[in-house]
Amino acid sequence: MLSTKIGIITVSDRASAGVYEDLSGKAIKATLDEYLSSEWTEVYEIIPDEQELIEDTMIDMVDRQGCCLVITTGGTGPAKRDVTPEATEAVCDRMMPGFGELMRTESLKVVPTAILSRQTAGLRKSSLIVNLPGKPKSIRECLDAVFPAIPYCIDLMEGPFLECDEEVIKPFRPKAKSQSKDS
Repeated sequence: MLSTKIGIITVSDRASAGVYEDLSGKAIKATLDEYLSSEWTEVYEIIPDEQELIEDTMIDMVDRQGCCLVITTGGTGPAKRDVTPEATEAVCDRMMPGFGELMRTESLKVVPTAILSRQTAGLRKSSLIVNLPGKPKSIRECLDAVFPAIPYCIDLMEGPFLECDEEVIKPFRPKAKSQSKDS
């Protein structure tokens, strides 16, 4: 059985230059390790805040490397070099604004500046791309909020079946309607 591929992209000028360690990408991997009981392999990149490079990296992870899910961290604020949402919108076929709305709602419970965050999500082919903020604590808060919908979203796009450790995170999957047709 092939391992499911999940892309993790840290978008940071300083982390990509080696000025500091990438704690955000590691936080995503650690969280997914806790959530997922099915086998998965990360496709991991640390890149600077350059829109074209962000777009190319997302395209590569989805189109060539076959990631069913790509999670980015960083570049979602109001600073001039924060262009991750623009890159995401440029490569996606359809946007999924509910992800960003829910993440901001959850983050606002913790910090009033969450309103400045512009994270979003979208679909490219049969893959989901989700933008997260750059702080490890915020990453966990946001993933805890939106991850229950991610396995079903991937199911709907006919991607791999993501099994979760339901003692850590419980994915929502509606009961199959086909079961009631024969009754």
